[in-house]
Amino acid sequence: MDSPEDLITMDNGCVCCSVRGDLIRTLGQLASRRTDFDAIILETTGMADPAPIIYTIQTNPKMSDFYRIDSLVCLADAKHIEQHLDEVKPEGNVNEALQQVAFSDKILLNKLDLVSEEEKQRVKDRLTSINKFAEIIETSRSRAPLERILKINSFNMEDILNVDPKFFDDEDTKDTHNTSLVQSVGVQFKGNLHAQWFNMFMMDLLRDRAADLYRTKGLLSFHGQGDTKFVFQGVHEQINFGPAEKKWDEGEERMNKFVFIGKNLDRAELTKSLMECLYKEEGK
Repeated sequence: MDSPEDLITMDNGCVCCSVRGDLIRTLGQLASRRTDFDAIILETTGMADPAPIIYTIQTNPKMSDFYRIDSLVCLADAKHIEQHLDEVKPEGNVNEALQQVAFSDKILLNKLDLVSEEEKQRVKDRLTSINKFAEIIETSRSRAPLERILKINSFNMEDILNVDPKFFDDEDTKDTHNTSLVQSVGVQFKGNLHAQWFNMFMMDLLRDRAADLYRTKGLLSFHGQGDTKFVFQGVHEQINFGPAEKKWDEGEERMNKFVFIGKNLDRAELTKSLMECLYKEEGK
C-alpha cells in the first residue's frame, strides 16, 4: 500500500519469496512515475536472500529497461552479527546473514556505541574475511553518510578496476581455512586469455559451482582483441560481460584479475584452472 511517505510494502512482507510477483508489479507501477523520483531504496528483512532480487531486476525486461542496481548495502549489528554468522541452518538452507555480507558492496557496521574497540576490530576482521571487496562504513544509531551509499554506482562491471591491489597478493598457504565458510578469493596473472578456453572454463564452473559462487568479477585481456579490455560481473550463474569503457594503454601490462566470493573456494585450484586458459603460441 502507499503511505504519505511513499513507502510501499509487499503484500506478504517477504520480498525474497514474493519477488517474482509483488516486486515486479510494484516497480512496474512506479515506472510510469519515473520522473517523480531519483531512486528507489528496496529494504529487505534480515532474513531475505538478495540473489533472487538481483536476478529479477537484471533479467526481467520490464525491470532492466527502467532500473539498474546502484549498490547493495548491508546493515550489520556490531553487537550481534557474529552470532548470526555462526548460526547453523538445517541442511539445504542458507545462512542469510552470510549471504547478505557476501553480496554487499557496502557494509554499514552499526551500534558501535555498544561494543569495545577490541570487539569492533574482531567483527571487522570477520566481515573482511567473508567479503574483502566491500567497504565497511562505521555508524552509530544508523546515522550513515548518504553520499557513500547512494548514487555511487558500485554494482557495476567496471568496479573490478578499483579493487585494492593488495587483495590479489599471495595468501599464506600455511594458514588453515575452513573452506566450507564463505570467503573472498582474488586471482591475478599476466597474459592474454584464449576466448574459447576461458568460455568453456566459465561454463563448467557455473554449471558445477553456481550455488557456491555468490559474486564474481573479472578484468580480462583476450588474444586477438587488440587494446580492448573486457570486464564481467556475476551473481551465481548469471553473468554480465562486455568491453570496459577504458582500453588498455599502449605498453600497459596485460594483467587479468578475478574476484570470487562464495563457499568451498580453493584459490590454488582456481588459479591453476584460469591460467590454463591463457593463449599459447603454437609450438610453445
